[in-house]
Formats: sequence, C-alpha cells, structure tokens
Amino acid sequence: MLEILDPRAWSLARQLLALLVSIITVLVAGGLAGAYLQAERAGLNAARDKALAVSWSVADMPTVREALHRPDPSTVLQPLAGQIQVATVTDFVVVMSTTGIRYSHPHPDEIGGHFLGHIAEAAAGRPYTETYTGTLGASVRAVVPVFEAGKVTGLVSVGIKLVAVGRAVSQQVPLLLAVALAALVLSGTGSWLVGRWMRRQTHDLGPAELARMYEFYDAVLHAVREGLVLLDRQGRIQLANDEARRLLGLTDAAIGRPADAAGMPDALGAALVAGAPRTDEIHLSGDRVLVVNQAPARWDDTDLGTVVTLRDHTDLQSLTGELDSVRGFADSLSAQAHEAANRLHTVISLVELGRTEEALDFAAAELAAAQRLTDRVVSAVREPVLAALLLGKVSQAAERGVDLQVADDADIPEATVAARDLVTIVGNLLDNAVDAAVSGPPPRRVVFDAGVHDGTIVLEVRDSGGGLDPADAASAFERGWSTKSGGGLTGRGLGLALVGQAVRRYDGTIEVGTEPGSVFTVRLPMPAVPVGAR
Repeated sequence: MLEILDPRAWSLARQLLALLVSIITVLVAGGLAGAYLQAERAGLNAARDKALAVSWSVADMPTVREALHRPDPSTVLQPLAGQIQVATVTDFVVVMSTTGIRYSHPHPDEIGGHFLGHIAEAAAGRPYTETYTGTLGASVRAVVPVFEAGKVTGLVSVGIKLVAVGRAVSQQVPLLLAVALAALVLSGTGSWLVGRWMRRQTHDLGPAELARMYEFYDAVLHAVREGLVLLDRQGRIQLANDEARRLLGLTDAAIGRPADAAGMPDALGAALVAGAPRTDEIHLSGDRVLVVNQAPARWDDTDLGTVVTLRDHTDLQSLTGELDSVRGFADSLSAQAHEAANRLHTVISLVELGRTEEALDFAAAELAAAQRLTDRVVSAVREPVLAALLLGKVSQAAERGVDLQVADDADIPEATVAARDLVTIVGNLLDNAVDAAVSGPPPRRVVFDAGVHDGTIVLEVRDSGGGLDPADAASAFERGWSTKSGGGLTGRGLGLALVGQAVRRYDGTIEVGTEPGSVFTVRLPMPAVPVGAR
C-alpha cells in the first residue's frame, strides 16, 4: 500500500502518466479560467457597444429632438423610452437636458432628478461610455449628445446592468465546461496511450531500475573480454562493445549501418547480414583470426535480430601451427626411428652373414643420405622452428609418396621474419603443395626454395600437381576457398587465407603460376630492424 502511495516507487510509465495528467489538468483549468475571463470581458465590450449604438439611434430620432423643445418633454419621451428599452433589451433609456435633468427613467418618480454619472464629455459633443453605479445599480452605460443645427440640445444615456452582463456570461459557462471536459478526456486518453506505449518500451520499470540496469549493462559491455555485436532484423549494427570494435576495427560511424557496409571484411559482413546461426566459425579480420558465433535474439516470441560474439584466436592459431610443426617433426622422428631399426637389422644381418664390407657400405650410405638432408635444411634455415617444420614436412610428404626437396641454394636470413609467420606461410604452402602433388600424376614432387633478391625475401613452393586455374588465383587466399571437401572446427579453405593474412601483415605480395603444376611465390620486404630487436 505504501509503495502505491509513494510516487518514487512507481514505474517510469506511471510517473509519466501522472505528470502528464497533472500538467493537462492545470492547463485545462487555466484555459477554462482564461476563457471565462475572456468571455466576461467580451460581454462587457458587447454591452458597451450595444449601449452606445442604441444611444446614437435614440439621439438621431426626430421625435426626440422635437420633444426636447416642448414645455413638458416627459410626456413624449417617457413612453418612447419605455418602448425602446423593451425593444432593445436594455435596462434603461434616459433622455435628459444638457445639464442632466432627466426626462425619462424606468422609475417615473426619478424623472426631474439629476442623472447619476458623468455627462461633461457628452455635453461637449463627444460620446462617452463608463461603468457606473446609479439608481438601478452598477451598469455599463453610454452617454451621447443630441445634435440639432450643430448644437447640443440634449443628452441620451442607455445602460445595461452588470447583473445582466454576468447572466449572459454565465449562460456560456456550461459550454466552456463541456469544452474543458472534452479537452480533459481527450488529453487524458492520449496520456494513457502514451503511458501504455512507455510501459511496453520500458517493461514497466522505474527510473531507478532503468538507471541501474543501464549502468550495469554498460559496465558489463565494456568489461567483457569477448566481442559483442547486436544486429537488428535488417542486419544493421545496433551495438558493438569495446572488444568488438577493436577486433573488427569499427568506428562510431558503423552504428546503424548494415554489417556488410560497416568496414569489416566482405566475407564476415555478408555472413553476419545473412543472420544464420553460426557456431565456432573461423573468419579473418585484418591480421586477426576470429571465432564467430551468431544466434537469434528473441524477446516474448518476437524476433529482434541476432547476437554475435567474437573471440580472438590469432595467437592460438599461430601456436597451433607451431604445435602442428613440432608434432609433425615428432612423427617424422618416430618414422625415422622405425626406418633406422629396419636398417640396423639389415646391417646386423649382413654382419652375421659374414658380409662385413657390404654392411659397412650400407650403413655409411644411409647415414650420409640422412645427414645430407639435415645439413641442407639446417644450413639454409637458421630458424630452428622452421627447420624442424621442413624436416617434419619432408617425412610427412615421403609417407604420402611425395618427394619434398629443399633447394641446395635455399637461404633464409636470421631475424628477418617472425618464426610464427614463417611457420604459417611455409607450412600452409607446403601442405597445399603436397595435397596437390598427391592428386597429380607421378613422379610426385614438391620443391621449396628461398632467398634474398634486391632487398626482398622470396619464398617459393612448386608442386607437380594439376595446377591452379588462373580464374581461381584471385580468390584462393580468401577464407572458405578450397579444392577439397570436409573440415573440422576451422573448416576447409583457411590455410591459404592465413598465408594471405600473414603476407599482408608484412606488406608483401603473393604470385601464383603454373609449370605445369602450381608455383606459389611470396615476396616480403627485408625489415630495416631485425625481428628480435623490435
């Protein structure tokens, strides 16, 4: 009960309704009072104009002018004044001399007495109106001269009592009240409709609750570590928190614009505008790898749009690439250990058969072959992570029947490109080349070459596969493009997209050619400052 009586506990809609009703009531009451006063003033003016008009009409009558010259003007003027008073619905018509002696009056016993009021203006030839209290009470009266041959020969006064004026005004009060009541009802109905609309918009919450909710929601949106984007049913961005703006490079101008026209990558913008549910979908934005989730936003079975969450997996993706390289190297070592065991058994068997020289030659040849590969890779690649990647890829390619060769003159200077980016670029290009070579005719071969030419680091991967259609070269480095089917969490078509992302980060270029297989050539500017010194 106390909450109902306490306006501070009311919802915003109820407070607004009470405020509007109060304001409207005050305005209607003020308007009603003003209208009444205006009607009263208009009634006085109308009575004054009527008294003046009737006075001039009486003063211009020939009968009145003639009667003023009789020895007893009252005999003619008294009955005439009575007739005019009734005909014009006035309260008195008094004809008098220039000195104010009455010749007519509603009360005959007042004839011959002096007129109560001001007559100096009229005696001087000028009409005069006033509100005065005479023998009949307060009245609005007019006093005009009677002219004859340019001279004032008498005066005429016509009056209307204020009581009669008030009675006329009072007759308008019901109409004024009806209009005020209608205005109050219409305004109240409008206020109720506004309050009802406000109740729906604010969910019947009070100002304090709305303020608290806004403060908490705003604090959460700024503090949450995931990017959050809200889209309406038309795919327009309605809200983007700080993390989302950082990940997508959005500005204030993006709010209210469609997602595919807000400055984010075309593939991501088109995906968000489509509004389809998405779960852990990988997209590229600038130099970042984003995990995108999108779900419908609903309230009371009403579709409001979609909610998009973004997680930055750039570092995780790089670490995953390095982990894959290390895992590949470990698998390669395991395979080599298995091969080494086979070769060792062969050597032991040769020794047991007494063919010692042949055993030594076989062991020396195998050792020299393995050492040549290791020496060539290590001498060319001074970055240990990338060297491990290449050794692992050689073994993986061999298991799939592909001969992965590292060019004899391959050379990658130290501290020129970050190890993560080298792993991303070279690892994905080699994986793509091995896949292409496997699908091509024998002999299946992949060649990796690297060097520095005119201040530019050049990385080249060639394969013996079927080659890449020139029409697909422009889209090969976009997220989602692939010649293979299947996928997992990251899906197909991400490897070359990551390569393109890493190359763009260094302001480099990628060229795709055929010989007849595919040739991927990456050019990266030589940095002015070594990577480790930045």
